[in-house]
Amino acid sequence: QVQLVESGGGLVQAGGSLRLSCAASGRTFSSYAMGWFRQAPGKEREFVANIRWSAGYTSYADSVKGRFTISRDNAKNTVYLQMNSLKPEDTAVYYCAAPRAYLSGTWDPIRMDYWGKGTLVTVSS
Repeated sequence: QVQLVESGGGLVQAGGSLRLSCAASGRTFSSYAMGWFRQAPGKEREFVANIRWSAGYTSYADSVKGRFTISRDNAKNTVYLQMNSLKPEDTAVYYCAAPRAYLSGTWDPIRMDYWGKGTLVTVSS
């Protein structure tokens, strides 16, 4: 059984930083990349960033470019999201997710096969 487990969420003041982690486990887990999504109250789930396991290529939503950095540790099957210069509008539940097979085009939530349960990030003003 595949499991994605997030950690690292919490309460932080605007301008502060947090680092999220997502550990993947399970004998059947297989994906070429992993990413982060977030869902704010009353809003749809949206893409944040992704990274390929092998080459380390990354992609970011415009709203987080220059502030967030995604990285991975292949040996630990873990992906990280370093979030700096946090803003109140970054407040959301953050989920890690992965597709089972290669995706061309955008990473829409409906195209993901594996999901974590999420971790809450709250940024106070």
